[in-house]
Amino acid sequence: MNRIYFDHAATSFPKGTGVVQAMQTYMNEVGVNINRGSYGDAYETAGAVYETREKLCRFFDFGPVPQMVKNVIFTSNITYALNIILKGYLKEGDHVLVSAVEHNAIMRPLVQLEKSKKVTFDRIPCNQEGELNMEAIEPLIRENTKAIIMTHASNVSGTIFPIEQVGKIAHKNGLKFIVDSAQTAGVFSISMRQMNIDALAFTGHKGLLGPQGIGGFIITNEMADDMEALITGGTGSISDTEETPDFLPDKFEAGTLNLPGIIGLSAGLDSIEKIGMEKIREKEQQLTEYFIREVDKLQGIRIIGKKNSNSRSAVVSLSTTTIDAATVAFRLDSEYHIQTRVGMHCAPNAHKTLGSFPEGTIRFSFGYENTMEEINIAIAALKEII
Repeated sequence: MNRIYFDHAATSFPKGTGVVQAMQTYMNEVGVNINRGSYGDAYETAGAVYETREKLCRFFDFGPVPQMVKNVIFTSNITYALNIILKGYLKEGDHVLVSAVEHNAIMRPLVQLEKSKKVTFDRIPCNQEGELNMEAIEPLIRENTKAIIMTHASNVSGTIFPIEQVGKIAHKNGLKFIVDSAQTAGVFSISMRQMNIDALAFTGHKGLLGPQGIGGFIITNEMADDMEALITGGTGSISDTEETPDFLPDKFEAGTLNLPGIIGLSAGLDSIEKIGMEKIREKEQQLTEYFIREVDKLQGIRIIGKKNSNSRSAVVSLSTTTIDAATVAFRLDSEYHIQTRVGMHCAPNAHKTLGSFPEGTIRFSFGYENTMEEINIAIAALKEII
């Protein structure tokens, strides 16, 4: 029996058309570094990296190209990106706001900063469907509040936040707006300009259909100027000094970049453009809507979050009442070759908010390549197991 892959919220599979081939060609036929070698292949590879920055600028509607291309910073993943942003921007005694369902990629750096720099945070309340309480935001703002930091969609409930409205509130109150796009980039349209986003963290290996090990962030000049470089070292620029460059992207890109990853990400972006983001979103929402409707008919299962596909990603978490969730996930894999994720999903407070703590959930997350036939197999398997 062929496997059925329902763990796209962790990483997409298969990758975009041309991703593996582009990376293989680079590794087999080019393999050089950039910003170091003074020869043709190095310049051509640097050009490919530059073009990927251009694509990301346009993809997230950040600003005019080529002026803002330098503001695209590459890291090894979105967790590194968020650490660089938070630890570089927040100072002793600062205060920030987060949602009540954030991933540990945001919460663990903040808890660490709470201990080391006395940075404090308040959680904006969410209801049991994961919806943000918009009216609670402004009363939580203090004199020392510096930013609102928020995921675009919960990796547990799939609920999408109205980040355009949150961005307006942030800028109205003189706050920076930092967005984690891990669960939405590549499927839902994100305009940094329209949504008043000062720093957008992204990862290449999920909805952007690229490989693991590549991510980054896009940042405004104003915010970059207020940040310290968390990691420093060689950049290939102004090598006559031991001071860290203060210009972008070099300020935040010390050491050798993941060039195969960047080239793979570029091919992933091309794949999305070829298919069409709207087509991807419509397919995933169709699968999600059908799955929710059919699972809701089963006894012994509670759907976490909204019971429809409106304002939600293709992530559906289930809580079981008659059998341990881990047992269900194990049997789905071992007996039906259906691959899901079970547990806390690195977001413990999300489960506390959604009423699924401490047992956690079985998470189904769908991608463009999944089929209705696979959904039906999963529903039948759940019915038999539960």
